[in-house]
Amino acid sequence: MRFRRYLLGTVILAVMALVFFSKLGLNLYVDWLWFNSVDYSQIFLKTVYYDWLVRLVVLLSLFILLLVNLLLTRKHVLQRISLPETENVIPLKNYYLSDFLTGKRLVAIYTVVSILLAALLSVVASGQWLTVLKFLHRQPFNITEPLFNLDAGFYVFQLPFFNLIYTILMTGLVVSTLLVAAVHFLTDPSQFSLNKAFTRGKIHLSVLVSLILMLKAVGYRLAMYDLLLSPRGVAFGASYTDVHAQLPALKIMFVLALVAAAAVLVNVFLKKFRWVLTSIILLVISSVVLGSVFPGLMQKFIVEPDEFRKEEPYLEHNIDFTRQAFDLDGIDNQFFSVTNQFAGEDIKANQGTLDNVRIWDWRPLIQTYSQLQEIQLYYNFGSVDVDRYQIDGQLRQVMLSARELNQGQLPEQAKTWINQKLRYTHGYGLVMSPASAVTEEGLPAFYLKDIPSKASVSDVNVKKPQIYYGEQTDSYVFVKTGTTEFDYPAASGENHDTVYQADNGIKLGSIFKRLALAAYLQDIKILLAGDLNADSRLLLNRTIGQRMRKIAPFLEYDRDPYLVLADGELFWMQDAYTTTNKFPYSETMGGVNYIRNSVKIVVNAYDGSVRFYLAEPNDPIIRSYAAIFPGTFLPLEKMPSALRSHVRYPVDLFMLQAQQYSTYHMTDPRDFYNKEGQWNLPMEIVGDKKVPMEPYYTVMRLPDEEKNEYLLMLPFTPAKKLNMTSWLAVRNSPKEYGGMIDFRFPRDSLVFGPMQIEARIDQDSEISSQLTLWNQRGSEIIRGNLLVIPIKDSILYVEPLFLQGEQSRLPELRRVIVAYKDNIVMAKTFEQALETLFKDEVPVPAPQPEPNPQPELPTGNNQNVDELIKSANQLFNLAQEKLRQGDWNGYGDAINELDTILNQLEQISNNPAQGN
Repeated sequence: MRFRRYLLGTVILAVMALVFFSKLGLNLYVDWLWFNSVDYSQIFLKTVYYDWLVRLVVLLSLFILLLVNLLLTRKHVLQRISLPETENVIPLKNYYLSDFLTGKRLVAIYTVVSILLAALLSVVASGQWLTVLKFLHRQPFNITEPLFNLDAGFYVFQLPFFNLIYTILMTGLVVSTLLVAAVHFLTDPSQFSLNKAFTRGKIHLSVLVSLILMLKAVGYRLAMYDLLLSPRGVAFGASYTDVHAQLPALKIMFVLALVAAAAVLVNVFLKKFRWVLTSIILLVISSVVLGSVFPGLMQKFIVEPDEFRKEEPYLEHNIDFTRQAFDLDGIDNQFFSVTNQFAGEDIKANQGTLDNVRIWDWRPLIQTYSQLQEIQLYYNFGSVDVDRYQIDGQLRQVMLSARELNQGQLPEQAKTWINQKLRYTHGYGLVMSPASAVTEEGLPAFYLKDIPSKASVSDVNVKKPQIYYGEQTDSYVFVKTGTTEFDYPAASGENHDTVYQADNGIKLGSIFKRLALAAYLQDIKILLAGDLNADSRLLLNRTIGQRMRKIAPFLEYDRDPYLVLADGELFWMQDAYTTTNKFPYSETMGGVNYIRNSVKIVVNAYDGSVRFYLAEPNDPIIRSYAAIFPGTFLPLEKMPSALRSHVRYPVDLFMLQAQQYSTYHMTDPRDFYNKEGQWNLPMEIVGDKKVPMEPYYTVMRLPDEEKNEYLLMLPFTPAKKLNMTSWLAVRNSPKEYGGMIDFRFPRDSLVFGPMQIEARIDQDSEISSQLTLWNQRGSEIIRGNLLVIPIKDSILYVEPLFLQGEQSRLPELRRVIVAYKDNIVMAKTFEQALETLFKDEVPVPAPQPEPNPQPELPTGNNQNVDELIKSANQLFNLAQEKLRQGDWNGYGDAINELDTILNQLEQISNNPAQGN
């Protein structure tokens, strides 16, 4: 009966192992096919090899440690089970112990237990292959910290590896000790009697406990280095208390742990158990008193009463290392004098800046794109990107979006396997419009639109519009099959078809490969479909984020990839970062305390090819990755020039740096401690909500520069105040890329901040009354993001207003608000607002006659009831017409006159004789 149960259990375990390893093997095989298809098989092979190698080394190390300790108990166990039952043994049946538990079987049991426990404990090494490889390929930062005089690279590359080894060894020793104690206790509990001489079990456990204490001493030594990552004190990193209380405490505990370890070993020979007990009790007490109580008392009674003087040198370390970690130490500080002397003649001199002021907000614009240019239900615009292009020889800021395929929006009857996997395979083309232009109807003035793509300028032609890889393309498809692919709908009603021309993708090939892919994708039709052949290709992992992360999971990725049109083809560009949270003394922000924009990634939207380019070749972390994966990262100079001209500084990184810079622009420790010069990121109103202002791109000419360039910028306001104190800009031109400039406003004059301008907009009687009317009659007003535009020695504020009907989700840009000095103007276009602001200096074009003369407003003077009702109807219809045209002055006049007539009708209803 026991044999049958044993056999059944063995069969169940074998089946489970077969299923597990079959699934694991299948995943590895398909991953290898995919990595090979994208030419990154060396990353896959090295990743798998070192991942399994590290796990295997850890597993074997733990297995040997556990097994050796268990085998040391073997002789004693065999001796004890052969003794008569009168001995003090846990009551197990004699025949079972003596007949079944032979020496070989005991070794087999120990081996199985050790393997199972080692496999379970080796999870601590899961995913740690990169920690090991970074240690083996460590690079210096050439930045020395002041406490231990070690390079910052020690904390980034070496300390995590040492902590990993410490964790593995401590885990193995503690589990071994528990196992050995259990075996000896179950075999002969009497040997742990205090009255008994030293036994085999006591000696064995004494050695293990001594080793644990020695390793604990190593742990205290490693904890000393962790003080440079301490959050205690007024700034991140080792503080006064850490250095003068915590560090000495760790040194004392390091010595006490070694003393305790020696006492345990000495006790084996001298039988001085009192020494062991005293040293362990002393270690425990010191860990509480010295490790917790004493530092707390020092912080409260010594540091806090004289905090700045005590913490000043450590504040200096924190400021210095944080600025280096977030690349803030190279920011150029300049003075920006706001004299507001901008005049009419300055408009022409700054035409490049004014022509590129972005009046389109991406939030309403994506809805407008969707309504006007999705064309078919199965197309979708996922996001709107901002970039710059040379248009007619001028640098112009544009908005653009990819028209991706959304198979979920196909008609239900069209959602067949053939359609979803073989025919509807890709999106088509893009839309592009200038960021600063609007049509008479309040719509984008497209550079590129429609299907097939139609260009209104010669600089943005599309030669290969198909989008097989994108932000939303998340399903696998097959190409080069017996079914032609749908390309785009034609105006004639006939669909244009296409055939995939690239050679990438997983080639189906043999029946074995098709069987593996069918099992992996859980799709039996891959085996049955007659349109699939040996030359057909599987396009897998088509979402660009998933694609890049699968190739290089060790990088951190920006949230916003953006579309680029270069040489007639479509590409996705993505920023990737190297980060750590182990940089000494540096303040943590967003879970990291060191970051570099080390990699620029380009993904071809047609063939899915992925290229990684080094943008920060001097970053030690990316140098380590490049040494681990040689040939993966290409020099930025090898990026095609058409693509390199679209490299831009990422918003996520700039926002992180701006958040740190709002505090760490203060380099004087006393100012930093008192937070006298603390800045805030400004707020603005978008839609109808108050939200933090986001960095924004703009084309403008910097002070003392001759040419316009593409900038990313963000203003700052003082803490607890709303006026502006500074604006931070980063340059995007290839030669000056990444150069940051902090323009400081004068402290003796007021420069309005974004929320002050928003408040002035709300307080303007003419604007607020028109906004109130706008929100009535089934319409909704959407306030776009406010832009602060430094120009010459002045500041312009620009905010677009969008109108959207409740029934149709088509936002139209109807007004632009521009503020300058104490003046605020709302006009139909940005140009008209400028003309109004500078009407004394700028020649205003003569008004053109209306093509259709507007009828005079009917009045209610000297009319009877019938005439009044007729006039009311005319005024209502006229008001609706003015609303559709966006003529808010005319709309307001009509509504005011209608109100007068309605009041007269109310008086007549109260006095009927008056209406005769």
